[in-house]
Amino acid sequence: MAAASLLSSCAGSDATRPASGHRGPVRAPSPQGRQAAEHARLVAAAERWGLKRVPLTPPPPPAEKPEITARAGFEVSHQEDWDLPPVFTTIPTKRKIVFLTIDDGSEKDPRFLKMMQDLKIPYTAFLSDYLVKDDYGYFRRMQSYGHTLDNHTLHHPYLPGLSYEDQKHEICGMQDIMKKQFGKRPTVFRPPYGNYNQDTLRAAKACGIKYAPIWNEEVYVDHWEYREDDQKMRRGDIVLTHFRGRSDWDGTMIDDMRRFLNKITREGYAVARLEDYL
Repeated sequence: MAAASLLSSCAGSDATRPASGHRGPVRAPSPQGRQAAEHARLVAAAERWGLKRVPLTPPPPPAEKPEITARAGFEVSHQEDWDLPPVFTTIPTKRKIVFLTIDDGSEKDPRFLKMMQDLKIPYTAFLSDYLVKDDYGYFRRMQSYGHTLDNHTLHHPYLPGLSYEDQKHEICGMQDIMKKQFGKRPTVFRPPYGNYNQDTLRAAKACGIKYAPIWNEEVYVDHWEYREDDQKMRRGDIVLTHFRGRSDWDGTMIDDMRRFLNKITREGYAVARLEDYL
């Protein structure tokens, strides 16, 4: 019994003694430590992707979402009394933010997914089925990273040239594809080329659409285009670009995003998530 007691005492002593090479329990990093580590990671990511500065972090989503109405001059007849989806180019906000939207789905560059994930840049993709159906998996991966996939019609037609029923087929048909391939029917729709008429918005509403954002600026690999005459960005502007590569542009999606991020960061803007404001 004495021997057993001695062995038990020794075991208890070993169990309470810190392991060799350790100086006590490991403490979780403080919030300040985690913030510093994340900033260091972003600095390295910005350098790796050739950015001049680290992209700015957007503010938290608003506690109360802004009221979204059709931009003046962009309404159709019966816009309000038929409660048609509003067409708009800017989110009303005092925050110095813009929203990145990317159309169609032609180019499927895995480096683009990696770049945006590394830099934590949110964006919304507006997809046309005829361009994405060869690789739905690429966009499922995009969705798994937290980016939103929205409706851009089945075949990207000039909608005002179609009948109401044909427009409805283009929009509702894409809603069905989105549900089957990505799990939900969007409530956000962008008309191809930014062209629409009353039938477009009637059809969109019938298909479950609540919002029809277009854009205020468009970015390419070698230049920007502006809707406003003063050629300036504004708080809450929606920025358009496309899934394009060297077959269409003199550059890649990486080049395009580098131009976009360098400009908005230089001008003091952060990229916010569009859906957080709708």
